[in-house]
Amino acid sequence: MQATDFNLGNATFENYVGQTEGFSEMGFQMVAHVLTVGYAVMFAALIYFILTIKTVQPKYRTTAVLSVVVMVSAGLLLFIQAQNWIDAFTFDAERGRYFLADGTALFNNGYRYLNWLIDVPMLLFQILFVVTLTKSSFSSVRNRFWISGTLMIVTGYIGQYYEVTNPTIFFIWGFISTVFFVDILITMKKVIKEGSEGIPKDAARYMGYIWTIFFFSWMLYPGAYLMPYLIPPGLEPSLTGLASEAAVVGRQITYTIADVSSKVVYGVLLTIVAQIMSNADGYDYNRDGDTV
Repeated sequence: MQATDFNLGNATFENYVGQTEGFSEMGFQMVAHVLTVGYAVMFAALIYFILTIKTVQPKYRTTAVLSVVVMVSAGLLLFIQAQNWIDAFTFDAERGRYFLADGTALFNNGYRYLNWLIDVPMLLFQILFVVTLTKSSFSSVRNRFWISGTLMIVTGYIGQYYEVTNPTIFFIWGFISTVFFVDILITMKKVIKEGSEGIPKDAARYMGYIWTIFFFSWMLYPGAYLMPYLIPPGLEPSLTGLASEAAVVGRQITYTIADVSSKVVYGVLLTIVAQIMSNADGYDYNRDGDTV
């Protein structure tokens, strides 16, 4: 039996392209490289968050601890996914392209969803340890973040298994996930608005940056989820031609940019806000950092 003859079932889009069309050297290496850069950035940021924990007052340090946990989780799972990509496809010298090797090592975007299931609640909780809510209840916002974040990831995880075999189910689960996604955006906007009241002007300015990067990075995720249908636009994903490879490469680049923006850049901006507010309270790292 040829390596391309086995039934893929509910495997994700990348596997179908790897079975039918395969990937050029450029396309294959671009995905491998972007996944490698993804986990490298996470591990580099891990060092940053560890080294800056004491640059803020103790009451703000929980956000840095959460960033450390997020970087470890994201870095390890992206490393696993990078290895998964390399293991799933093999180079065919006769055809000059990378094809799905066999049915035992399929590429799976589910690793990202498992990572998000760990990271998303913590990412959303982080800001609550920096801002002071003036109208909303801390526990109410925390629970709303946790419930919407978890359900958004779980429903999206289910939907991604049907992106080739049953587009209707794929879009239904995607729509359900989007409902929770929108709720998170609304809640985060409310938190940032309340948290920007009565704080130093520089801190408020960075809170505005946080909303911008949060909105930008989170809007990339639905685009990556729908990528097989966006290139070219249609009701069915294209499994052949340049469009199929472009969709695979575009999806992995988009997911990685979103992950770096929503985790690393977001965490760094939160750290800067905490540092500004610590300084405004009279905290001096050079004086108090090793004793508090």
